[in-house]
Amino acid sequence: MTISPTLIIYLLIFGGILLLVEALYLMAFGRSIRLGSRMNRRLEMLDESATRAEAIDRLRKEINQHSKTRGIPFYALLADKATKGKIAFSPPMLLAIMGLLSLVVFLVLTLVTEAPPMVRLGVALVMGIGGVWFWVSGKAKKRYNLIEEQLPDAIDMLVRGLRVGHPFVQALAATAKEIPDPLGTELGLIADEAAYGRDMGEALMSFAERLDMQDLRFLAVAVTIQQQSGGNLADILDGLSKVVRARFKLFRKVRAITAEAKWSGTFLSAFPIAAMLMISLLKPDYYDEVKETALFIPVSIVVFAFLGLNVLYMRKMVNIQV
Repeated sequence: MTISPTLIIYLLIFGGILLLVEALYLMAFGRSIRLGSRMNRRLEMLDESATRAEAIDRLRKEINQHSKTRGIPFYALLADKATKGKIAFSPPMLLAIMGLLSLVVFLVLTLVTEAPPMVRLGVALVMGIGGVWFWVSGKAKKRYNLIEEQLPDAIDMLVRGLRVGHPFVQALAATAKEIPDPLGTELGLIADEAAYGRDMGEALMSFAERLDMQDLRFLAVAVTIQQQSGGNLADILDGLSKVVRARFKLFRKVRAITAEAKWSGTFLSAFPIAAMLMISLLKPDYYDEVKETALFIPVSIVVFAFLGLNVLYMRKMVNIQV
C-alpha cells in the first residue's frame, strides 16, 4: 500500500501558513500582543515612552479599523471576526498577507508538485485566504473565551477597590494593571477614556457590543443604572460576579453534557469520508466501475452536502444558550 504524499504536502503547507501568520503578527506588534500574555499591552506601550493619549489613539485605532470596513463585500465576512479578535493588522495588511501567502503557496506547489497551473492557483488562493480566515477565527474565539474567564475575577477586584473607598474609575484602572490581557488592556483603555471625559456606561456598553457578550452588558447596565439612580455599586457588582460565575459554571456543565452528541455527529459525518479514503488506499480500483457513470459526481455532491448539514445541525442543537 502506497500513500500519495500530495495530501501530506498540502497539510504541511497549511500548517506552515498558520505559523507564518502568527510569526508575522508577533514580529510586527511584539510578544505582548499574544493572547493570554501576562504582559499588559497597554502598560507596555506606556513603558515605551508613549504618552497616555498616544496609547489611547493607537488602541482605539486597532479596535475600530475593522468595523469601518464592513461595507466591503468580501472583507465584510472577515471584519466581524477581526473586530472581536481585535486583530492589530489593518484591513489592507490582512488583504496583503492573503495575497503574499497565496503567492508563497503557489511557488511551493510549483516546486514540489506537478499539478496543472490552474489547480496550483486554485489551491494557493484557497490556502492563502482560508489560512488567514482560520487564524483570525481562532484568535477571535480564543480572545472571547479568555475574556469570559477573566471577567468574574475583574469584577471581584472592582468590588474590593470600591469597598476600600476608591472611585469607580480609579478602581477600574487598578484592576486593569492586575488583570492580564486581553481584558487588562480593554479595561485600561476604558478607564483612560473615562478620565478624558467619556461616559463610563457608554464605554462599557461599546465594549460589550463589540464582543457581543451578555455578561459585559450586565456590567455596563449595572454601572449605568448606578450613575443615574445611585446605590451601592459594590454590592451590585458583588451580586453580578456571583451570577457570572454561576452562568459560566452552568455553561461548562452544559458543554460537558452535550459534548457526546456533538462529537458523535462529527464522527458520523467524518467516518464515511475516512472509510472512502481508506478503501481508495487499500484498493485503488474499487470505484472504477461506478466513477465513470453520469450519476457518480451528482450523488457524491449530495452525500457531502448532507454530511456537512449533519455537522451544522448537530452543532446547532447542542449550542444551548445559558
